Amino acid sequence: MKNTKTKNILKKILFIGIFIYIIYTFFTQQVTLNAYKAEQERYSEQIAQEKDKKEDLENTKQNINSEEYIEEVAREKLDMYYPNERVYIDISK
Repeated sequence: MKNTKTKNILKKILFIGIFIYIIYTFFTQQVTLNAYKAEQERYSEQIAQEKDKKEDLENTKQNINSEEYIEEVAREKLDMYYPNERVYIDISK
């Protein structure tokens, strides 16, 4: 009689231990999955940004030999202007 009570108690303890282990594993895996999902979203954003950058570079590549682009670069990056052209500088910047 005492032996069967001990076996029943051990079975209950074992069952509770397995149940706790399953619950613990579920929660740790859920945390890991959430981390992976956040990482995936971050990578998706980076991919979208890089696609936009690629598109801008492709447009620049197509327009690089146009007179408008050359004039824009000369004005903005090289501070070159036409002779007798009035240039207004905004000092508030």
